[in-house]
Amino acid sequence: MKNFPDGLVAVVKRDCPTCALIEPVLQRLAAGAAAFVAYSQDDPAFPSGITQVIDDSGLEGSFHLNIDIVPTLIRIRDGREVARAFGWHRGEWESVSGVPHLGADLPESRPGCGSKTQDPGMPSRLAVRYGEARFRSRGITVPASVDPIEYCYERGWSDGLPVVPPTRERVLEMLQGTRRAASEVIGQIPTDLIECTVEKAAISAVMAGCKPEYFPVVLAAIEAVLVPEYGLHGVICTTNFVGPVIVVNGPIARAIGMNCKINALGQGNRANATIGRALQLLIRNFGGGRPGEIDRAVLGNPGKYTFCFAEDEDDPWDSLAVERGFPATASTVTLFSGEGVTPVMDEISRTPESLARSFAAVLRVIHHPKHTYTVSAVLVVTPEHAAVFHAAGWSKQRLKSELQGLLQIPVREMLRGHGGTEPGFPPDAIGRQGGTIPTYPGMPVGLPATLRPDDLIPKYPNGIDIVRAGGGAGKFSGIISGLGSITIQSITKEIVS
Repeated sequence: MKNFPDGLVAVVKRDCPTCALIEPVLQRLAAGAAAFVAYSQDDPAFPSGITQVIDDSGLEGSFHLNIDIVPTLIRIRDGREVARAFGWHRGEWESVSGVPHLGADLPESRPGCGSKTQDPGMPSRLAVRYGEARFRSRGITVPASVDPIEYCYERGWSDGLPVVPPTRERVLEMLQGTRRAASEVIGQIPTDLIECTVEKAAISAVMAGCKPEYFPVVLAAIEAVLVPEYGLHGVICTTNFVGPVIVVNGPIARAIGMNCKINALGQGNRANATIGRALQLLIRNFGGGRPGEIDRAVLGNPGKYTFCFAEDEDDPWDSLAVERGFPATASTVTLFSGEGVTPVMDEISRTPESLARSFAAVLRVIHHPKHTYTVSAVLVVTPEHAAVFHAAGWSKQRLKSELQGLLQIPVREMLRGHGGTEPGFPPDAIGRQGGTIPTYPGMPVGLPATLRPDDLIPKYPNGIDIVRAGGGAGKFSGIISGLGSITIQSITKEIVS
């Protein structure tokens, strides 16, 4: 017990009806006990008629006494708490105080009230003010005359939208969303290679507007993009459109209220919006990924503010996480490099074969009809389209296989000049022995040494991921295209608290 003398300590507030009810009990204890003190949270004149009242409006005493409910009576002996009673219960107060026949004219018991230490936001403020909270990150004092949000803009910490100023209290509250130590190092954020701790991740989560219960998802997303195979350095620096995209699976998505249905890829859901934004702000502020500097995207895409959604698992198909070997009870994040959303609008097809061909026709032209090898895609199948496949008994794997078969491109269509466009293989690639196709990381193996016009080249050599999301009305699915190669791959990580 910190700096409390032996004896009886009562913690009260005038605003509590039970505290007011037992005022005569407090007066009797003060008159009869050799050592008695009352800490009053809201009025130093309460309880009346007692000289041993300490003004605890700053709540320092209540904080160190770990008060959750008022009134609370504590006996301290040899500097240690030996007994406690809270609310009003005659027998318990007599036992703690050692004084018989307390409040004989009062009811036997009454519930107490919430301590002011439990007011919204107060636990974190008190922990920073009086507790052991310590921060490794450098603190910055904002002048009282300066708007903290404008200050964040001036320092270049914003993505263009207002950020939540990361006060010590807010960061401490965010850290309570995980059991991991604030000092734990997650890794170094490319390209500046700044050491990212759990505390720094919490700062970004605060700035993005996350709730503490979202924080484990943010941490897992950071871990995923730092896996070397994800290729974060390349994703940040490329002139391409891409940025990190987060897909969340498992019970945590429902627990924190993520959107996987109507407008799942759009605005309006706090968890979706702020989890993705926290990762982007971390990349900006700790990795140096600022447009015009390290970020060299020619156009970029709006998803570089935030791109995060949950998969709809109310569906017969296995989820993305289950496909990747995780149990359905696990919560995971999958990170891939993604651009915008290309719609697939087919309101006519009623057979899986026809609908698969519609998907393939749109997938075929992503990036460019002749672009292959480094292109990747996530096909987001919405409920009305999914129903066509379910009714015919198609599994997700069967749809994938069908699409891979439909997305084999004849070499003749890959040649320069075909279709009136110049990109493609040189015309003399046909019939020439040995390695005339331009090579790329992730280029498929097993191509014939001598190319012939009818030889087939896969549009997506690394396959296509399929997830389920979206509203129940509308025969529209979507394609999130991106980069995919040996050095830029999608990564799935389990979420741990």
